[in-house]
Amino acid sequence: MGYIKSAALEETGYVVLDSYGKEIDPKEWLDLEYVDWKSSGDTRFAPLASAKGEIECNGFWNHKPPRTDKDGVWIDAQTAIAPTLTERALEPGANVGRCRIIELQPNSYADCLYNLHQDDNNRLNPDGTGWVVRGFFNLTDDKDSFFVLRENRTDPQGEVRIALPAGAQLIIDTQRLWHAATHLGSEPRYCLITSWESGAELDAYIEKYNGVPHADNVEVAQDVLEAGQVEQARRDAARAAYYAAKGQQEKLAMSEA
Repeated sequence: MGYIKSAALEETGYVVLDSYGKEIDPKEWLDLEYVDWKSSGDTRFAPLASAKGEIECNGFWNHKPPRTDKDGVWIDAQTAIAPTLTERALEPGANVGRCRIIELQPNSYADCLYNLHQDDNNRLNPDGTGWVVRGFFNLTDDKDSFFVLRENRTDPQGEVRIALPAGAQLIIDTQRLWHAATHLGSEPRYCLITSWESGAELDAYIEKYNGVPHADNVEVAQDVLEAGQVEQARRDAARAAYYAAKGQQEKLAMSEA
């Protein structure tokens, strides 16, 4: 039967929406309660919706009963602080699973390449239902930072680098694409990440905000690109050697974040 997927994401695995032009009070993300949850860098997360309405970030399948990343339970103490962000997550009318703000500390392009990962969005997702993708709404004005997308984690061919000013809005099939952010600022980057179920509601939302499956690539100096690729390979080799020394198979598992 297969899953219900958005045709808009079929070509490249992502769409860029119109930028959000309204002001949001930074207190909506700065005053939230965060948990120390690592994903593709030095990160913390502030959940707005979780498996049981608790301030935690675990995959829904790690709870009892286990289930897929849908039907998230909103956390009243958090949504009261972040009403605009909650509204933004609910706006498409699509089923919401996990919804949270990520706080990412500054890193380098090489760090980003090493941290490229795919998300485990659709574990236990029943065949014939909507495929879970993720929306990214950049909150801070990170003009020198960019999102990196690859079809193959270690192959730079076709790499996409999307700018991350305040208001940037992306929807990505993060189970298909390897992804991470290069954050070159001096302060943390904040971004709202929402798991949405694909279907007619999400399709209408993509159309409303003129989603396009291509973006102008952020220009990066060739020597930085090459050095990042070399450093990714070096760190990968060191990780493989670490696991080999422990008699374990190296894992490049999907991230639960």
